[in-house]
Amino acid sequence: MEKGYLLLLLHAHLPFIRHPEHDDFLEEDWLYEAVTETYLPLVDMFDRLIGEGIDFRMTMSLTPTLLSMLSDELLQNRYIAHIDKLIELSMKEIERTRSDGQFHHLACMYHEHFKRARYLFVEKYNKDIIKAFKYYQDCGKLDIITCGATHGFFPNMETVKASVRAQIKVAIDDYERYFGRKPRGIWLPECGYNPDDDAILKEYGIQYFFADSHAILHGTPRPKYGVFAPVYCKSGVACFARDIESSKQVWSAEEGYPGDYYYRDFYRDIGFDLDFDYIKPYIHHDGIRINTGIKYYRITGDTDNKAPYEPDKARETAAEHAGNFMFNRECQIEHLYDIIKQKPIIVAPYDAELYGHWWYEGPQWLEFLIRKIHYDQNKFSLITAHEYLKKHPKNQVITPSFSSWGYKGYSEVWLEGSNDWMYRHIHQASIRMQELARTFNGANGLQERALKQAARELLLAESSDWAFILKTGTVVEYAIKRVKEHILRFTKLYEDVKNNCIDEAWLADIEMRDNVFPNIDFRVYATS
Repeated sequence: MEKGYLLLLLHAHLPFIRHPEHDDFLEEDWLYEAVTETYLPLVDMFDRLIGEGIDFRMTMSLTPTLLSMLSDELLQNRYIAHIDKLIELSMKEIERTRSDGQFHHLACMYHEHFKRARYLFVEKYNKDIIKAFKYYQDCGKLDIITCGATHGFFPNMETVKASVRAQIKVAIDDYERYFGRKPRGIWLPECGYNPDDDAILKEYGIQYFFADSHAILHGTPRPKYGVFAPVYCKSGVACFARDIESSKQVWSAEEGYPGDYYYRDFYRDIGFDLDFDYIKPYIHHDGIRINTGIKYYRITGDTDNKAPYEPDKARETAAEHAGNFMFNRECQIEHLYDIIKQKPIIVAPYDAELYGHWWYEGPQWLEFLIRKIHYDQNKFSLITAHEYLKKHPKNQVITPSFSSWGYKGYSEVWLEGSNDWMYRHIHQASIRMQELARTFNGANGLQERALKQAARELLLAESSDWAFILKTGTVVEYAIKRVKEHILRFTKLYEDVKNNCIDEAWLADIEMRDNVFPNIDFRVYATS
């Protein structure tokens, strides 16, 4: 007897990184790695499940910046060059490891993996994997939701609400361009919920959003069913909140599945392990060692003496962990059903890039889980938010709490000593963009092009990724450079438009570089 539901959600996002002015740009590899290790394996998995008639439901957010990069011809062709280099490197590895049975087997595995990725990307999908995701949505298996246009953290935009409105409106317009209809749901960037932002979601036709647990648990009044049922905001938009228990089983560094000793070690890569002269043609042209994706060791334990990776054992472990996750959800749902006297929904959201990129066996685990849910139990079913609301249209009305899924649950990750300096510039630019939109509402021609580009530059500066990078201390110089460049470009455009002296050649250059959102409507900033 079915007693509840599981909503699996993968949040697929990368910041907009596109540098046509460079032949080889290091941070563009983030996209190429994600395509090879996460997006194509997911597409391959969906194809197998649909081909075998296995009924399933999943939710994915594909952020506007990610969609822009996946559809960009320059980046598509650079990805092909990237995967061709990996195929060449894996062939060299097959020869280098020929006398080492175990490593030779792994080299052959990677060679087949890279060839499969190229086949899927070039031949099967003609470089358009967005179309593949759209097909699964049209089949009723995948619910694709949107996100903020550039993943801006909404709570930090409270000073100028027009920026929140722009993040939402631009994202919705962009979604419709790719998928032929408006989105039903949205992943709030970083799950950043600010009370009353849902009114803007309602205005643009969004039916539901996702938030962290304490958005509902700390809501007013107290939620009758905790996070195990959605709530309606006063606007009528539904809020679904993350379940802590199911998240912990995957995310926890100490207890989560990806830390199992039989899984592949992400940090041991031949890009760092092998002789420099041998690996040089396959790393950055400046000689910076990078991950190639070829990794021969398993996690093993808290030791530098790593054991060789065993794919068959790792696959068995993924199957065991999928069975454990399903069993725990059965127990959890049965227990909750007896307490709350209605079918609970367990919302389990994860970063998509965990599956395949950080956790190599993640797509295997996901496929095992979906198959086991289909064949091996009858206690719960997979569901999407839209389907749940159709089945259960009556839900409690509360005001969710200000919240995020970041460290400590609020704004600390995106507003602290390392990154607070950027907001006075972003807020000033937001005020100026509102001024431009109101003053030049009827603009056309060159002036309209400049105003559209000003809106793009502001949106790109607002990306939460830059503040996150500064907080975590990874590629700090690049993040600072990006914020400053976008603000400086915006400021020049503001002054040029105001003074009626637009530099068309310069404008064309930055339109070519920052070519996101081709149909952007800058007039959204004119609305209060």
